[in-house]
Amino acid sequence: MTTDRYVSPLSERYASREMQYIFSQDKKFKTWRKLWIALAETEMELGLCENGKPVITQEMIDELKEHADDINYETAREREKLVRHDVMSHVYAYGQQCPKAAGIIHLGATSCYVGDNTDIIIMREALSLVHKKLVSVIDELAKFADRYKSLPTLAFTHFQPAQPTTVGKRATLWAQEFLMDLEDLEYVMGSLKLLGSKGTTGTQASFLELFNGDQETIDQIDPMIAAKMGFCECYAVSGQTYSRKVDTRVANILAGIAASAHKMSNDIRLLQHLKEVEEPFEKNQIGSSAMAYKRNPMRSERIASLSRYVMIDALNPAITSATQWFERTLDDSANKRLSVPEGFLAIDGILDLCLNVVDGLVVYDKVIAKHLMAELPFMATENIMMDAVKNGGNRQELHEKIRELSMEAGKNVKAEGKENNLLALIAEDSTFHLSFEELSAAMDPSKYVGRAPIQVEKFLTDVVKPVLEANSEELGIKAEINV
Repeated sequence: MTTDRYVSPLSERYASREMQYIFSQDKKFKTWRKLWIALAETEMELGLCENGKPVITQEMIDELKEHADDINYETAREREKLVRHDVMSHVYAYGQQCPKAAGIIHLGATSCYVGDNTDIIIMREALSLVHKKLVSVIDELAKFADRYKSLPTLAFTHFQPAQPTTVGKRATLWAQEFLMDLEDLEYVMGSLKLLGSKGTTGTQASFLELFNGDQETIDQIDPMIAAKMGFCECYAVSGQTYSRKVDTRVANILAGIAASAHKMSNDIRLLQHLKEVEEPFEKNQIGSSAMAYKRNPMRSERIASLSRYVMIDALNPAITSATQWFERTLDDSANKRLSVPEGFLAIDGILDLCLNVVDGLVVYDKVIAKHLMAELPFMATENIMMDAVKNGGNRQELHEKIRELSMEAGKNVKAEGKENNLLALIAEDSTFHLSFEELSAAMDPSKYVGRAPIQVEKFLTDVVKPVLEANSEELGIKAEINV
């Protein structure tokens, strides 16, 4: 463990090893070598010749493939100290291992050929991991919603008691937002393209020289490289780099997921305050250094904390995209090295936390019922009024009576700290011709949740189930929380 220098908490505390490897140096430099092999193979297959002789041979390709993964990092580091250029340092190091192919590595390319194409490849792989975890969060929420689809609970507007809903229906609201994020993610993933190999300002001038102006041959370079790297196509035009708007689109996906997670975590924190729903709390977990009895919603708080970081982080790629000059400037580089990887590492930690929290949510149905019954008499007044009219009462007179009695009961609750006695007050009023027993019979909470249980069933069947079936191979992830 490193203790004498700064280490990102995203690596040490929050992000999974899988996501950390995607953005590791090893993953990057191995991808560079795969791209150099793809370029050399493409040039050989397209018949690159000099004086009638092939410039690139199969023997060279085989040599490059033999050393694709055993990177001589020390050689590259020592070279970079001398030349101050990371790409050329790795070209040199690769050439030291592949003397026969040394002269054709990176032929016709600029640094962005490996740098930018690798960025796209890594972002797509990272989005794939995000996709897998997001689908699992939706799956866990669906199970929770189904389990509690009929459990009545007090709903809130403006965080004031409102017409009841069900615990499961509330969970569908969280799931729906994550489904919207999933749709956006799949669209952006499906739209990602490689930069290809377009040269210093995107004109492919170097290949015009290499292939003696053969336009038809040059047109095949990008599609062939894309196919070798598992992509359908490359961007049709570019400067030296792919448009930094691509990074903006990706970052906005992460920010959208973060916003959904933040909203859910806030709701859970409020519910935990009400003692209605509680996130997992381990046997030996300490809630407070001073107050030993406390059970703080620290996982949900961490979701909110990291989510704010991701939402703000999305501004970085947007500003970078907006301020690129002409065919490229290098003020994107340092920013990209921070904003893109750390956005992914943070969202990875957020989704692991979401999985952990939703999978272990504890529901206290008796507390929920107590809170609901304390407010239900107020919400039942319309039904009570209709029953009283059926018994011969005047609707307008009854409405005014209920208003007056509701104000009295409300005062008893808020000013006197007493129980809600509205039913008793109504029963005592001869205008209503309803006994306390008859009024109490109307206090079945399930009568006041509307179509909530049916809405949950239809949502899970019509909306969620097809998504989960389409992604069934990705389900089953269990999150590990480091601290």
